[in-house]
Amino acid sequence: MKPELHIGVVDSGHSPAQRVQVIAGRRFSLLDDGLAESDLHDDPLGHGSAVIEAIGRRAPAALFCVAQVFDRRGVTSALQIATAIDWLVAQEVRLINLSLGLRQDRSLLRAACAAAVERGVLLCASSPAQGEGVFPASYPQVLRVTGDARCAEDQWSWLDSAQADFAACVHGTYPGQSGASLGCAALSGHIAAFLVEQPDASNGQVIDWLRQNARYRGPERRLGP
Repeated sequence: MKPELHIGVVDSGHSPAQRVQVIAGRRFSLLDDGLAESDLHDDPLGHGSAVIEAIGRRAPAALFCVAQVFDRRGVTSALQIATAIDWLVAQEVRLINLSLGLRQDRSLLRAACAAAVERGVLLCASSPAQGEGVFPASYPQVLRVTGDARCAEDQWSWLDSAQADFAACVHGTYPGQSGASLGCAALSGHIAAFLVEQPDASNGQVIDWLRQNARYRGPERRLGP
């Protein structure tokens, strides 16, 4: 019997229908004098629900640990994300999906990512298709993932570009949710499906598998007007 695969999601929560897939959850809220931890609230944005759906559709056997870091305005902080990553590592997740990005580098977030990778956890973080990089995607050993309109639901691309390492399908089933966030979640779903079948695979073996099985190689070439 194969071991259970536990996926960490740092986002806005999950839908009521997804509760059966969630084995642990924690809310991290920013206060004037620090951070508060509490039980999960309902997903105020639908973003986390869309991310979990995109992963679970590709890896139905995966179970989720959900760290809620966004408020109703869709705002979060490096402290919340770093604390969430630390908590997910303590839950012994194998993979953490971070469909989010901050403009500023913060030492505590960098340290949390490095500690997770040191423990063998694979981190997938969304990266914009254009413009300046964001964090945590820009940290070493974090997979930078964006969306690729060329990719069907079961495909991904190996970009190896200044913007991202990989990309995947940008479309989900939640209205209004698309782009790099969904591309990152889709790739996490492909990785999760592989890890269900190959639970002993190392992060390096996962990345080799992604490269070897990518539908497209290199960024999409857009023709000018």
